[in-house]
Amino acid sequence: MAPVYRHTNLVARDWRRLAAFYVEVFGCTPSGTERDLGGAWLDESTGLGGAHLRGQHLLLPGHGPDGPTLEVFQYDETVEQSHPTADRLGFGHLAFLVDDVDETLAQLLAAGGSSLGTVAETEVPGKGRLRVVYARDPEGNILELQRWD
Repeated sequence: MAPVYRHTNLVARDWRRLAAFYVEVFGCTPSGTERDLGGAWLDESTGLGGAHLRGQHLLLPGHGPDGPTLEVFQYDETVEQSHPTADRLGFGHLAFLVDDVDETLAQLLAAGGSSLGTVAETEVPGKGRLRVVYARDPEGNILELQRWD
């Protein structure tokens, strides 16, 4: 079987609050049942000891009922990391194509997110006009809001 992309995982401080943010701002929808997972299989697969997590998969908008999900999980015990910046090594951000960058940014801010940059525009040769801004969800994860004309 060829590889098939399934989900991106976000480890949250408060999974319910973070999931509600993605539902409210981006129209993600819960998929399947809430998860309450633990046991030897989780310890073995994650390389952790005594791991226990709770959370929910959210269908990402625009891909239908079988599309990829955002997996928002909260472990009982977590390890802090540095505050994400756009140039930090590793996974950088989640990008959402939106109808109105400014309106979506306003909704994001009202729902507990924060600004990272300011709205900018550029012409990308061969692609078109891009209106874009980077922001943060309520837990500091970086999001890109983009619109192409």
